[in-house]
Amino acid sequence: MLSSVLSSKRAIQVNIAIVRAFVKLREILTTHKDLAYQLDKVASEQKEQGAHIQAIWKTIQKLIDPPRRQRIGFKPDAA
Repeated sequence: MLSSVLSSKRAIQVNIAIVRAFVKLREILTTHKDLAYQLDKVASEQKEQGAHIQAIWKTIQKLIDPPRRQRIGFKPDAA
């Protein structure tokens, strides 16, 4: 790289800085991939749990508000 062409302390320092920048960039990209994967995982789990909670809520609503029943018995004609 630069230090192989120019043999000076400054060229070596710049070369090291460039390599460190690429290493840091690789670490950042890897971290973001892991973070994106974790967010996708949490989102899918949240959807599953949301569906379960919604089913439980509907069942509770049915227990709280039972359907109205029609009266049993004779109904005279209004005529």
